[in-house]
Amino acid sequence: MTSPNARIDHLVTSGTFSLDGGTWDVDNNVWIVGDESEAIVIDAAHDAAAIEAALGGRTLVAVVCTHAHNDHIDAAPALAAATGAPILLHPDDLPLWKQTHPDRAPDGELADGLTLTVAGVELTVLHTPGHAPGAVCLYAPELSTVFTGDTLFQGGPGATGRSFSHFPTIVESIRQRLLTLPPDTVVRTGHGDPTTVGEESPHLQEWIQRGH
Repeated sequence: MTSPNARIDHLVTSGTFSLDGGTWDVDNNVWIVGDESEAIVIDAAHDAAAIEAALGGRTLVAVVCTHAHNDHIDAAPALAAATGAPILLHPDDLPLWKQTHPDRAPDGELADGLTLTVAGVELTVLHTPGHAPGAVCLYAPELSTVFTGDTLFQGGPGATGRSFSHFPTIVESIRQRLLTLPPDTVVRTGHGDPTTVGEESPHLQEWIQRGH
């Protein structure tokens, strides 16, 4: 049963994204799902202290990584060390993880169909490769929300112009796994503003024609 106090908290942290020899300034969305006593963090980006402060003393059940680009995982080890929470990542993203944290492995694996439970809320892992091989989204039907990391944004798919990414794959992931969700499902993204499945689904053919 969903906790009547289950909620989604949101903070934005700032830092850099680095891959393939380039570095860019980025603002990242960090999502916290839980109630007054426990929570999970989705994407521990840039600032472990700010994320820990936002938890407000709640038990952190897990640090969940939607993918292993450095801007989504750079604060994960410090947050895990401060809270004792395990870091969970899809194993297909281990090569990317090791670029940022060569000496600290994740604590557990995410897999398609795995269910994580916090505050009575179930979050189902959807493996959605394309932006990264091990990219996942987390679907919480009781909250009418899907956390998409960098797979789907307001206005289209995540970037596929760098190593480990593939445009046809991300389009198939979005078509099969995300646009099949109820239209009123809120899409909470890794960067930028939320959208809904219903707002994005009419544009699939445009994205395919636009290609990369």
